[in-house]
Amino acid sequence: MEMSSQQGSAPYYFVPGPSRWPVLGGLALLATMAGAAAWVNSVVWGPELCAIGILSFLVVLYKWFGDSIRESEGGMYSARIDTSYRWSMSWFIFSEVMFFAAFFGALFYARSIAMPWLGDLDNKLLWPDFAAHWGNAGPAGTIESFSTMGPFPIPTINTALLLASGVTLTISHHALRAGHRGKTAFWLFVTIALGATFMGFQAAEYIEAYSDFNLKLTSGVYGSTFFLLTGFHGFHVTIGAIMLSVVLFRVLKGHFTPEHHFAFEGAAWYWHFVDVVWLGLYVVVYWL
Repeated sequence: MEMSSQQGSAPYYFVPGPSRWPVLGGLALLATMAGAAAWVNSVVWGPELCAIGILSFLVVLYKWFGDSIRESEGGMYSARIDTSYRWSMSWFIFSEVMFFAAFFGALFYARSIAMPWLGDLDNKLLWPDFAAHWGNAGPAGTIESFSTMGPFPIPTINTALLLASGVTLTISHHALRAGHRGKTAFWLFVTIALGATFMGFQAAEYIEAYSDFNLKLTSGVYGSTFFLLTGFHGFHVTIGAIMLSVVLFRVLKGHFTPEHHFAFEGAAWYWHFVDVVWLGLYVVVYWL
Protein backbone atom coordinates (compact mmCIF):
# COMPACT_ATOMS: atom_id res chain seq x y z
CA MET A 1 0.00 0.00 0.00
CA GLU A 2 1.37 3.39 -0.94
CA MET A 3 0.88 6.52 1.12
CA SER A 4 1.83 10.07 0.23
CA SER A 5 3.02 12.85 2.48
CA GLN A 6 3.98 15.56 0.02
CA GLN A 7 2.28 17.09 -2.97
CA GLY A 8 4.63 17.70 -5.86
CA SER A 9 4.38 20.80 -7.98
CA ALA A 10 4.00 18.77 -11.17
CA PRO A 11 0.44 18.93 -12.53
CA TYR A 12 0.49 15.42 -13.96
CA TYR A 13 -0.78 12.18 -12.46
CA PHE A 14 2.28 10.12 -11.55
CA VAL A 15 2.15 6.48 -12.64
CA PRO A 16 4.77 4.28 -10.96
CA GLY A 17 6.73 1.77 -12.98
CA PRO A 18 6.26 -2.00 -12.82
CA SER A 19 6.70 -3.40 -9.31
CA ARG A 20 7.39 -6.94 -8.15
CA TRP A 21 6.23 -6.25 -4.59
CA PRO A 22 2.50 -7.03 -5.07
CA VAL A 23 3.28 -10.49 -6.46
CA LEU A 24 5.90 -11.24 -3.82
CA GLY A 25 3.58 -9.92 -1.10
CA GLY A 26 0.80 -12.20 -2.33
CA LEU A 27 3.11 -15.21 -2.29
CA ALA A 28 4.27 -14.34 1.23
CA LEU A 29 0.68 -14.12 2.45
CA LEU A 30 -0.12 -17.41 0.72
CA ALA A 31 2.77 -19.06 2.55
CA THR A 32 1.65 -17.51 5.83
CA MET A 33 -1.94 -18.72 5.54
CA ALA A 34 -0.93 -22.16 4.26
CA GLY A 35 1.51 -22.51 7.15
CA ALA A 36 -1.12 -21.37 9.66
CA ALA A 37 -3.67 -23.84 8.27
CA ALA A 38 -1.12 -26.64 8.44
CA TRP A 39 -0.13 -25.58 11.95
CA VAL A 40 -3.64 -25.77 13.42
CA ASN A 41 -3.99 -29.20 11.81
CA SER A 42 -0.80 -30.42 13.52
CA VAL A 43 1.26 -30.66 10.32
CA VAL A 44 4.90 -30.73 11.36
CA TRP A 45 6.15 -28.09 8.89
CA GLY A 46 3.27 -25.67 9.52
CA PRO A 47 4.99 -23.37 12.07
CA GLU A 48 8.13 -23.03 9.93
CA LEU A 49 6.19 -22.16 6.77
CA CYS A 50 4.05 -19.65 8.67
CA ALA A 51 7.15 -17.97 10.14
CA ILE A 52 8.85 -17.82 6.72
CA GLY A 53 5.72 -16.26 5.23
CA ILE A 54 5.47 -13.61 7.96
CA LEU A 55 9.14 -12.66 7.70
CA SER A 56 8.93 -12.53 3.91
CA PHE A 57 5.86 -10.30 4.07
CA LEU A 58 7.61 -7.91 6.46
CA VAL A 59 10.54 -7.65 4.05
CA VAL A 60 8.14 -6.94 1.18
CA LEU A 61 6.43 -4.22 3.22
CA TYR A 62 9.79 -2.64 4.05
CA LYS A 63 10.86 -2.52 0.42
CA TRP A 64 7.45 -1.46 -0.88
CA PHE A 65 7.05 1.33 1.66
CA GLY A 66 10.59 2.44 0.84
CA ASP A 67 9.74 2.84 -2.84
CA SER A 68 6.60 4.82 -2.00
CA ILE A 69 8.44 7.08 0.43
CA ARG A 70 11.13 7.88 -2.13
CA GLU A 71 8.47 8.77 -4.68
CA SER A 72 6.64 10.94 -2.17
CA GLU A 73 9.69 12.78 -0.87
CA GLY A 74 10.93 13.19 -4.45
CA GLY A 75 7.96 15.43 -5.22
CA MET A 76 6.36 13.04 -7.69
CA TYR A 77 2.91 13.20 -6.11
CA SER A 78 0.48 15.92 -7.16
CA ALA A 79 -2.78 17.05 -5.56
CA ARG A 80 -4.64 14.52 -7.71
CA ILE A 81 -2.46 11.74 -6.31
CA ASP A 82 -3.25 12.90 -2.78
CA THR A 83 -6.97 12.81 -3.56
CA SER A 84 -6.70 9.33 -5.06
CA TYR A 85 -4.97 8.06 -1.92
CA ARG A 86 -7.73 9.46 0.26
CA TRP A 87 -10.38 7.73 -1.82
CA SER A 88 -8.35 4.51 -1.88
CA MET A 89 -7.92 4.47 1.89
CA SER A 90 -11.61 5.25 2.38
CA TRP A 91 -12.67 2.33 0.19
CA PHE A 92 -10.11 0.07 1.84
CA ILE A 93 -11.56 0.83 5.28
CA PHE A 94 -15.07 0.34 3.90
CA SER A 95 -14.06 -3.12 2.68
CA GLU A 96 -12.75 -3.85 6.18
CA VAL A 97 -16.09 -2.73 7.61
CA MET A 98 -17.84 -5.27 5.35
CA PHE A 99 -15.27 -7.88 6.37
CA PHE A 100 -16.11 -7.53 10.05
CA ALA A 101 -19.81 -7.10 9.30
CA ALA A 102 -19.78 -10.64 7.87
CA PHE A 103 -18.21 -12.00 11.07
CA PHE A 104 -20.59 -10.11 13.33
CA GLY A 105 -23.42 -11.29 11.09
CA ALA A 106 -22.37 -14.91 11.60
CA LEU A 107 -22.35 -14.37 15.36
CA PHE A 108 -25.77 -12.67 15.25
CA TYR A 109 -27.24 -15.50 13.16
CA ALA A 110 -25.93 -18.22 15.46
CA ARG A 111 -27.08 -16.50 18.65
CA SER A 112 -30.30 -14.73 17.67
CA ILE A 113 -31.72 -16.91 14.89
CA ALA A 114 -30.29 -20.43 14.87
CA MET A 115 -30.18 -20.95 18.64
CA PRO A 116 -33.82 -19.91 19.35
CA TRP A 117 -34.97 -21.91 16.32
CA LEU A 118 -33.23 -25.03 17.59
CA GLY A 119 -34.70 -24.40 21.04
CA ASP A 120 -38.23 -24.71 19.61
CA LEU A 121 -37.55 -28.17 18.16
CA ASP A 122 -38.37 -31.42 19.85
CA ASN A 123 -35.32 -32.76 21.66
CA LYS A 124 -35.80 -36.04 19.83
CA LEU A 125 -34.63 -34.25 16.69
CA LEU A 126 -31.50 -33.02 18.43
CA TRP A 127 -30.17 -34.79 21.52
CA PRO A 128 -31.40 -35.42 25.07
CA ASP A 129 -31.07 -32.54 27.54
CA PHE A 130 -30.48 -29.99 24.78
CA ALA A 131 -30.55 -26.43 26.16
CA ALA A 132 -30.84 -23.46 23.83
CA HIS A 133 -28.24 -21.20 25.42
CA TRP A 134 -25.18 -19.50 24.01
CA GLY A 135 -22.05 -21.50 24.74
CA ASN A 136 -23.74 -24.87 24.40
CA ALA A 137 -21.09 -27.57 24.14
CA GLY A 138 -23.26 -29.87 22.03
CA PRO A 139 -24.01 -33.55 22.62
CA ALA A 140 -22.06 -35.14 25.45
CA GLY A 141 -18.77 -36.56 24.29
CA THR A 142 -18.55 -34.60 21.02
CA ILE A 143 -16.99 -31.41 22.40
CA GLU A 144 -15.02 -31.02 25.62
CA SER A 145 -16.80 -28.89 28.20
CA PHE A 146 -15.62 -25.29 28.38
CA SER A 147 -16.46 -21.98 30.03
CA THR A 148 -17.33 -18.76 28.22
CA MET A 149 -15.23 -15.60 28.48
CA GLY A 150 -16.39 -12.62 30.53
CA PRO A 151 -15.52 -8.93 30.22
CA PHE A 152 -13.22 -8.81 33.26
CA PRO A 153 -10.41 -8.21 33.70
CA ILE A 154 -8.45 -8.44 30.45
CA PRO A 155 -11.10 -7.35 27.90
CA THR A 156 -11.94 -4.27 29.96
CA ILE A 157 -8.26 -3.40 30.37
CA ASN A 158 -7.79 -3.79 26.62
CA THR A 159 -10.76 -1.52 25.98
CA ALA A 160 -9.16 1.19 28.12
CA LEU A 161 -5.85 0.71 26.30
CA LEU A 162 -7.37 1.12 22.84
CA LEU A 163 -9.48 4.11 23.87
CA ALA A 164 -6.37 5.73 25.35
CA SER A 165 -4.42 4.99 22.16
CA GLY A 166 -7.07 6.80 20.14
CA VAL A 167 -6.63 9.86 22.36
CA THR A 168 -2.82 9.82 22.17
CA LEU A 169 -2.92 9.42 18.40
CA THR A 170 -5.22 12.43 18.10
CA ILE A 171 -2.85 14.47 20.28
CA SER A 172 0.03 13.42 18.03
CA HIS A 173 -1.91 14.44 14.93
CA HIS A 174 -2.72 17.87 16.35
CA ALA A 175 0.95 18.30 17.29
CA LEU A 176 1.99 17.53 13.71
CA ARG A 177 -0.49 20.04 12.33
CA ALA A 178 0.95 22.62 14.74
CA GLY A 179 4.50 21.86 13.61
CA HIS A 180 5.67 20.30 16.91
CA ARG A 181 7.67 17.35 15.60
CA GLY A 182 9.04 16.19 18.97
CA LYS A 183 5.59 16.09 20.54
CA THR A 184 4.27 14.30 17.46
CA ALA A 185 6.89 11.56 17.76
CA PHE A 186 6.41 11.15 21.52
CA TRP A 187 2.65 10.67 21.44
CA LEU A 188 2.92 8.46 18.37
CA PHE A 189 5.35 6.24 20.26
CA VAL A 190 2.93 6.11 23.20
CA THR A 191 0.15 5.04 20.81
CA ILE A 192 2.27 2.21 19.43
CA ALA A 193 3.24 1.13 22.96
CA LEU A 194 -0.43 1.01 23.98
CA GLY A 195 -1.19 -1.12 20.92
CA ALA A 196 1.67 -3.49 21.75
CA THR A 197 0.42 -3.75 25.34
CA PHE A 198 -3.04 -4.56 24.00
CA MET A 199 -1.60 -7.43 21.98
CA GLY A 200 0.31 -8.69 25.01
CA PHE A 201 -2.89 -8.83 27.05
CA GLN A 202 -4.68 -10.48 24.14
CA ALA A 203 -2.06 -13.23 24.09
CA ALA A 204 -2.44 -13.62 27.87
CA GLU A 205 -6.21 -13.93 27.44
CA TYR A 206 -5.76 -16.69 24.85
CA ILE A 207 -3.48 -18.58 27.22
CA GLU A 208 -6.05 -18.17 30.00
CA ALA A 209 -8.87 -19.28 27.71
CA TYR A 210 -6.99 -22.43 26.71
CA SER A 211 -5.57 -23.41 30.11
CA ASP A 212 -8.23 -22.23 32.57
CA PHE A 213 -11.46 -22.23 30.53
CA ASN A 214 -10.62 -25.11 28.15
CA LEU A 215 -11.83 -22.83 25.35
CA LYS A 216 -10.39 -23.74 21.96
CA LEU A 217 -11.05 -23.08 18.31
CA THR A 218 -12.80 -26.46 18.24
CA SER A 219 -15.18 -25.58 21.11
CA GLY A 220 -18.29 -25.48 18.98
CA VAL A 221 -19.72 -22.37 17.36
CA TYR A 222 -18.89 -20.29 20.44
CA GLY A 223 -15.18 -21.08 20.30
CA SER A 224 -15.09 -20.61 16.53
CA THR A 225 -16.73 -17.18 16.58
CA PHE A 226 -14.79 -16.03 19.65
CA PHE A 227 -11.37 -16.77 18.19
CA LEU A 228 -12.42 -15.66 14.71
CA LEU A 229 -13.52 -12.20 15.85
CA THR A 230 -10.85 -11.54 18.45
CA GLY A 231 -8.11 -13.11 16.34
CA PHE A 232 -8.82 -11.11 13.20
CA HIS A 233 -9.17 -7.95 15.25
CA GLY A 234 -5.78 -8.65 16.82
CA PHE A 235 -4.36 -9.13 13.34
CA HIS A 236 -5.70 -5.71 12.34
CA VAL A 237 -4.20 -4.14 15.47
CA THR A 238 -0.85 -5.61 14.43
CA ILE A 239 -1.17 -4.17 10.92
CA GLY A 240 -2.14 -0.79 12.39
CA ALA A 241 0.87 -0.85 14.71
CA ILE A 242 3.13 -1.57 11.73
CA MET A 243 1.64 1.39 9.85
CA LEU A 244 2.14 3.69 12.83
CA SER A 245 5.71 2.44 13.28
CA VAL A 246 6.51 3.36 9.68
CA VAL A 247 4.92 6.78 10.25
CA LEU A 248 6.98 7.26 13.44
CA PHE A 249 10.16 6.39 11.55
CA ARG A 250 9.29 8.97 8.93
CA VAL A 251 8.53 11.62 11.54
CA LEU A 252 11.95 11.04 13.08
CA LYS A 253 13.51 11.30 9.61
CA GLY A 254 11.96 14.75 9.15
CA HIS A 255 9.23 13.75 6.72
CA PHE A 256 5.76 15.33 6.64
CA THR A 257 4.69 18.94 6.93
CA PRO A 258 1.70 20.47 8.75
CA GLU A 259 -0.07 20.74 5.38
CA HIS A 260 0.88 17.46 3.72
CA HIS A 261 0.97 14.27 5.80
CA PHE A 262 -1.59 11.85 4.44
CA ALA A 263 0.52 8.82 5.40
CA PHE A 264 -0.10 9.87 8.99
CA GLU A 265 -3.78 10.57 8.39
CA GLY A 266 -4.38 7.28 6.57
CA ALA A 267 -2.75 5.28 9.38
CA ALA A 268 -4.79 7.26 11.93
CA TRP A 269 -8.04 6.51 10.07
CA TYR A 270 -7.19 2.82 10.15
CA TRP A 271 -6.31 2.89 13.86
CA HIS A 272 -9.54 4.64 14.81
CA PHE A 273 -11.45 2.07 12.74
CA VAL A 274 -9.77 -0.71 14.73
CA ASP A 275 -10.81 1.07 17.95
CA VAL A 276 -14.45 1.23 16.87
CA VAL A 277 -14.48 -2.45 15.87
CA TRP A 278 -13.15 -3.40 19.29
CA LEU A 279 -15.90 -1.48 21.06
CA GLY A 280 -18.51 -3.45 19.13
CA LEU A 281 -16.66 -6.68 19.76
CA TYR A 282 -16.29 -5.90 23.47
CA VAL A 283 -20.04 -5.44 23.87
CA VAL A 284 -21.26 -8.27 21.64
CA VAL A 285 -18.70 -10.97 22.47
CA TYR A 286 -17.98 -10.33 26.15
CA TRP A 287 -21.13 -8.70 27.56
CA LEU A 288 -24.14 -10.02 25.64
